[in-house]
Amino acid sequence: MKSTKGLNQWWDQFPAKLRRITICRFLASIGAGGVIYFTALVFNNLSLTATQIGFGFFIAAISGTLARLSAGIWLDRSNNFINPLKLAAFFAITADLLLFFAESFQNYLLGELFLGAAAGFYWPSVELAITTCSKEGESAKGFALARSADALGVSIGALIGLSFASIGGIRIIYLVEIICMIILLILIQYKFKDNFYPLKTYYKKDNYYINILTLKKLIKHLIPIIIISILSTGILSLMQIGLQLDLVKGGIKRPEQSINIIGWIISYKLILLLIIQWPIGKWLSERNVIFGLKLSNICLLSGCFLLSISSLSYYGFYIVIIALVPITAGIAMFLPTATEAIVQIVPEEYRGLSLSIYSQCFGLSFLIFPIIAGKIIDSQGTGIMLWIIMSICCICTYPLIQRIHPKYKLNF
Repeated sequence: MKSTKGLNQWWDQFPAKLRRITICRFLASIGAGGVIYFTALVFNNLSLTATQIGFGFFIAAISGTLARLSAGIWLDRSNNFINPLKLAAFFAITADLLLFFAESFQNYLLGELFLGAAAGFYWPSVELAITTCSKEGESAKGFALARSADALGVSIGALIGLSFASIGGIRIIYLVEIICMIILLILIQYKFKDNFYPLKTYYKKDNYYINILTLKKLIKHLIPIIIISILSTGILSLMQIGLQLDLVKGGIKRPEQSINIIGWIISYKLILLLIIQWPIGKWLSERNVIFGLKLSNICLLSGCFLLSISSLSYYGFYIVIIALVPITAGIAMFLPTATEAIVQIVPEEYRGLSLSIYSQCFGLSFLIFPIIAGKIIDSQGTGIMLWIIMSICCICTYPLIQRIHPKYKLNF
């Protein structure tokens, strides 16, 4: 009883608007959990090569890139972010139907195309929702809560996917996401009014279209955080495809792993993220974003290095288990900290567009890393070279963190 009461008190500390949009993120994450982490295995069973599977993620990234830019402009022009969320849900349902029935490489690509568009409209909308629904000056705390909800939802979704995979029904993950999206649409339609989360309108009629010079200045100012984010989200994307393909094909000495074992490893990583996301996010919300980004980089470097040496040992499976601890910690540090850095860097009237530019990092990372990972694993037979390259990239990007200037506002 006391623990339940304490949990209720903890939950009630957040504004009602923030709690509601967090529930929406939680639902979306449940559906996404199985799709994100098991799609590579679904189509590996269909005898697609690692390169073909990576190309599917590449197609998703292209559509996601276009959708994110559209969403950012839409958000800065409109007075709500509910409609982009509705569109994202419709795209996700279409993608799930296509992937559920896909029996060919072409249908797989078409499903990934719609899946990328869904993610492109979803992420800028829900990220901006957190800044809008949080108390003034407490957006970092709001992002920590949101990422915790994401972690919980994805963990549940992955466990559901694992359960269906263990009984030979792995494609049911797409039906699960369809159900989650339908519930999300019902919540948005009947529990939220279109103007429930009003956004300020900063644009005059004679300045409706964003100035190209302004866009260039904005991108130039965001370049350091964009490069760091592409690498960090790239490692996140490799946790969704590269790691699974590395494990299923085996290392130099590390034996191949079954789909069930890989499913348990994914669940272990997600449960670990669920446990540490809130305390780490809350701890970093009280500190400088530069500190959080540096610590995240070090953790990701350590994890990638351990994954590379895991290929060299027959008992490398246990090294993989250890490696996922710093990688998961690095991801838990990066996700809320990088978003808060964007919020601190740019003027409020350009926040929607800036968040869409930032979220392009997710699209770009899925554009680049999965297809490269597939080619490396197909050509080398193992993932050792992949993780060595990622370790080197972490070392190279570390100095860029010092070039990020939070609290500095450009004169647009």
